[in-house]
Amino acid sequence: MTTVSRIIMFIHLGLGYFFFGSNAQAQIKSEEIIKILKTNGINTSDVTMEVRHENKIIFGLNEKTQLIPASITKVFTTYAVLKQIPLNYKFKTEMFFDDKNLYVKGGGDPGFVSENMWYLVNEFKRQGVSHIPGDIILDDSLFDQVRYDESRESKRIDRSYDAPVGALSFNWNSVNVYIKPEDGKVLAYIDPESNYFTLRNTAKISKKAKDLILSIDQDSQVITVSGELSSQVPEKAYFKNVSDPIKWFGENLKSFLNQRGISIKGKVKAGQVSSSARSVAVVESKTISSILTDMNKFSNNFVAEMLTKNLAAYSGESPAKLSTGVGLIKSELKKININDKDLTLLNPSGFSRDNKFSAHALTEVLNTIQNDFKIYPSFVDSLPLAGFDGTLKKRMKDTAAEGYVRAKTGYLDGVVSLAGYAAKKPSTGSEVYAFTFIYNGSKDEAIVRATFDKILNYIIN
Repeated sequence: MTTVSRIIMFIHLGLGYFFFGSNAQAQIKSEEIIKILKTNGINTSDVTMEVRHENKIIFGLNEKTQLIPASITKVFTTYAVLKQIPLNYKFKTEMFFDDKNLYVKGGGDPGFVSENMWYLVNEFKRQGVSHIPGDIILDDSLFDQVRYDESRESKRIDRSYDAPVGALSFNWNSVNVYIKPEDGKVLAYIDPESNYFTLRNTAKISKKAKDLILSIDQDSQVITVSGELSSQVPEKAYFKNVSDPIKWFGENLKSFLNQRGISIKGKVKAGQVSSSARSVAVVESKTISSILTDMNKFSNNFVAEMLTKNLAAYSGESPAKLSTGVGLIKSELKKININDKDLTLLNPSGFSRDNKFSAHALTEVLNTIQNDFKIYPSFVDSLPLAGFDGTLKKRMKDTAAEGYVRAKTGYLDGVVSLAGYAAKKPSTGSEVYAFTFIYNGSKDEAIVRATFDKILNYIIN
């Protein structure tokens, strides 16, 4: 077979897609991918798509058209964090005491959770202190005081994916509410319990499925459970954000201290650590790789913005600003020739309709990562695995793609995206493909997701 016969260029005017074939990809045909799109009612003008293998573009469809990407934006954020912050770097949260006030200084840890709080409290308990005569003073001066950056969607939502950020944060600045029917009643629990929220539960059991109402008043800090709940449903967890990270951290710290027999006379306040206070406890975060996994597996917007402010803090800015961190992400992209003309990047989590870029730009980053052994293992391990975990846990199950696609998902109203890697099964050579699929349109998002999954199954097969 001649070289010419092995290399195929397929051009379709008006659609703008192309395909290059080679020995490794001879069975992947662009017309088959186009057929899958059309069969599922996807308008080809509503997508930007690119697939690469061994640095070569083997399929492109409107590949340089810039669309709203949603959460696959986190691929850019992950790339910059892995390039600019050492893999062994850990964020520190430190506790101080001056025999009157208890201080906690935040180090920007995106994954500071109950276990970390218990560690600090238990370390402090061993100091032999049973009473704090003064206040709990919380220092989150590492970051600026902007809780909701203007680059996010402008309308606030009480869901955990719209949580505020701060250098001193707790449990992703979100509260868990567990609700279940038991012994003819509707039981509701707040986890973790503290004086931050008041819970009001007026819900009743119904023999038939009814609408349960869970509302949260951020101003009065009241969670209300009302309506009716079927007695046949299992316990369900709801995840809501908080509005005041400082008070949220402080009230939970008071609760943890009280449970260890330490009383507090004063109040929770924002402030800075006194120069006369001594360090009494310090807890380190998980590794950068583990934190990125938290972000990408479940598409955590809070972690993305925290890490972006940490990029600014690590560069020396004080207090650290999100815009500076975004600038550092863009500067890392410029090193691989992705410039302002190639994208509009304002929010690092993708929780914005103002971000825009093409499949070509993102696949260039995926390809760059794939060729960088220092960061590739950490990056690919952070991605959801089809059929197994994260936002891909229920997708591609019992298909050829199950366990052979690792990819970041994205979703906003009218936006569906997927970007990452797909691998042939070992029996066919273990080829790994980098891909980016972005859709902007009115088609039902479930149909679009299923269509992308079918395309990946076609590539893998």
